[in-house]
Amino acid sequence: MVVLIDTNVIMDFMMKREPHAEDAIRIINLCNSKKLTGYIAAHTISNLFYILRKDFSVLQRKEMLTALCGIFGISGIDRSKIMAALDNQDFADFEDCLQMECASEIGAEYIITRNISDFLNSRISVMEPRDFLEMIDAGTE
Repeated sequence: MVVLIDTNVIMDFMMKREPHAEDAIRIINLCNSKKLTGYIAAHTISNLFYILRKDFSVLQRKEMLTALCGIFGISGIDRSKIMAALDNQDFADFEDCLQMECASEIGAEYIITRNISDFLNSRISVMEPRDFLEMIDAGTE
């Protein structure tokens, strides 16, 4: 199963943010073990590098993000995705629309995010981490 993991789930994993860390860790572990084919959008890397600056040094951030790139495929950002996201009137948040465009390109079955409301008009199915894990555990994917 191909999934795109939204930035907030990666943040839960990296920052061990409770009460969401356990679900994020399970999802990342499923991707790392190749039980899921996990992707992140290219702009997730630059966003994380910036967001994590308050808690981690440049070297630490580079090491963390390099490790992420070893776990996930990266869906790139190009002119066509940017234009599609800029033209899309159904998304209030440009970054979330880019996430959907990246998910679409890789043929993702799901976008896993804690911000379901930001993806109400997504062409790709969207699930919260806990609901996704319950689906996987039940074998109903």
